[in-house]
Amino acid sequence: MKWELFISWRYFTAKRRERFISLISLISILGIALGVMALIVVISVMNGFDKELRQRIVGVNPHIQIEKHGGIENSDELLAILNNTENVTGASPFINGQALFKADEAVTGVLLRGIAPATEVSEIEKYLLEGSMDLSDNDIIIGNELAKKFYLNLGDKVSVISPSEGKNFNFNVAGIFSSGMYEYDLNLVLTNIKSAQDIFNLQGLVGGIAVRLDSLYKASSMRQLLQRKLGYPYWVRDWMSMNRNLFSALKLEKTTMFVIVALIVVVACFNIAGSLIMVVMEKTKDIGILKAIGAANKAIKKIFIMEGAILGFLGTALGAASGLLLCWLLKTYKFIHLPRDIYYIESLPVQMRWMDSIVIVTAAVIIALLATVYPAHQAAKLNPADTLRYE
Repeated sequence: MKWELFISWRYFTAKRRERFISLISLISILGIALGVMALIVVISVMNGFDKELRQRIVGVNPHIQIEKHGGIENSDELLAILNNTENVTGASPFINGQALFKADEAVTGVLLRGIAPATEVSEIEKYLLEGSMDLSDNDIIIGNELAKKFYLNLGDKVSVISPSEGKNFNFNVAGIFSSGMYEYDLNLVLTNIKSAQDIFNLQGLVGGIAVRLDSLYKASSMRQLLQRKLGYPYWVRDWMSMNRNLFSALKLEKTTMFVIVALIVVVACFNIAGSLIMVVMEKTKDIGILKAIGAANKAIKKIFIMEGAILGFLGTALGAASGLLLCWLLKTYKFIHLPRDIYYIESLPVQMRWMDSIVIVTAAVIIALLATVYPAHQAAKLNPADTLRYE
């Protein structure tokens, strides 16, 4: 062990003449630990929200949807083109529209989606709690929140009121799904294309074509390619552009939370600087003796930089361990529940990314080291003659 590190460790572990200095050192360690822990938890939770929302939005909706004003009449030709396009793994017609959903005497507005079950590209089937995707002309699939609202079960009779003619269409509840997204589970109902055409009076037309890709992250580039390929009057949208506001707000919130919580670490590192300044004042005699026996200014700097590094490292290690443990507990036991009508999902999501943790830990240690520069520089400037004159 180098003698500078030995002295730094002795200064750190030795009992202080002034207990106040020890208290400030402890506060510095706890402050850094709290900041690092909070940063790791906040970033992991925001990553979790981002991942959960992406998965559930894409699970219920296509990667890309192609629409045309007034509806698409040549859907078979368009499907053939899309199925022969690179990176496209599936394409299916759909119809979306607002309608009134009626159970007994209760009525509510819903988003009615007509699908072709055999070629459906969304992952709605994996969210089914009961029933199946085999939809006959009189079958309908509803979300579990809508089922709870109207006390519906599999096989119950419901009606959909056409927005264009006000006509009632009777259906059997053939399936109940739970996507985990409150908005979809309460407002989305599914039936087959033919029934949707009757309800919206779109005989021979479909509202659009849903497209699934081999990777959801290719959606933006594929949207541009398909728009150029199909041209006017087709309108091509991808899942990212349709939810841009949501993910932009999430990104802004993540950045803001990071900056705010990072200030905890910065404040704690100012405490390190203050603690080291007082240690320098307390150890003035020691510094004079070390310089008198030949210690260079560089060595004196090292001593106090190392002591600050010990404080920073201990605080960072404690904070990282606490943060990762708390993230694991949140992810495993899901003991924090959220109101689904506000946050879309029912429990606090957590996704730990090692790279984020490494960046946070590295940044905390670097900030702690920067906080030691001024006190160490002041210690190195002390004149041994002046420090020993009155001893």
